[in-house]
Amino acid sequence: MWPVTVILVGFSLLFQQCRSSTTTSGQELSCPFSSCGKISNISYPFRLKDDPKQCGDSRYELACENNVTKLYLYSAKYHVQSINYNNFTIRLVDPEVQQSNCSSLPRHSLSRSNFCNTYDYNNKNCNDPYHANFINQELFFDSNKLLFEHIVYMNCTHQVINNHKYVNASSCLNSNSKSKGYYIYAIAGKLVAQDFQVGCHAKLVAPTSWLGNLQRNQVLSYDIIHKALVYGFEISWMKLPCQKLCGDSLRCFFNSSEQHLQCNDLCRTVMGSWITGSCGKSL
Repeated sequence: MWPVTVILVGFSLLFQQCRSSTTTSGQELSCPFSSCGKISNISYPFRLKDDPKQCGDSRYELACENNVTKLYLYSAKYHVQSINYNNFTIRLVDPEVQQSNCSSLPRHSLSRSNFCNTYDYNNKNCNDPYHANFINQELFFDSNKLLFEHIVYMNCTHQVINNHKYVNASSCLNSNSKSKGYYIYAIAGKLVAQDFQVGCHAKLVAPTSWLGNLQRNQVLSYDIIHKALVYGFEISWMKLPCQKLCGDSLRCFFNSSEQHLQCNDLCRTVMGSWITGSCGKSL
């Protein structure tokens, strides 16, 4: 029986070292896992620049530079912190943000408005490979769950003392030449029109997915806000597998209790209501 055992072990090792990818014609093929630095599980739809052309999807190409996995997004470069293939999210951080330096800030502004599907998840003209929205079973009828929140940096000509949302960041950021002569504040989370103070203007918008770990209405310190920057932000590629599975990303959602994608049999009418029917492919 030992030859059979050897063969089975060989197949098992081969399976562990290979991953499935799909060509444009739909053909399944095997590609080796790629790795770079601390990201060791790079697989479909992701690929590294030096991977075989038939592996992964070119829209999800990552770079490996100085043993660091990087993603170029909207003309900016981000470090990849993790890839979650279970819920189709990738976590990124701006390379300018340093854990031990509270004066470090992202080089580029990035907000939900950069993503074309923020306000219309099923936007037919939205061809962006990544998106800021996430559809799960619990929130399906309430539209989308946002994957990250904003940290807005404000330069003010005067001190703000009547709004607890304004977290004083001057002690860390007063050496910033662009902010000299101003009081510097950071506002984390939801920002409404009433929060804008006369004499204050936004200088930078940064995303983070860490604020959800805090208690609601918790008074923040700038140390906490900087930790949120260091954690980074998540974006999703769920629309790609949804379109493959359900034919229409609008009728696809993530079943969080069972941790998999699922299609529903509801269709949205032109009036915006939901009816039972057949939308695209079924499971």
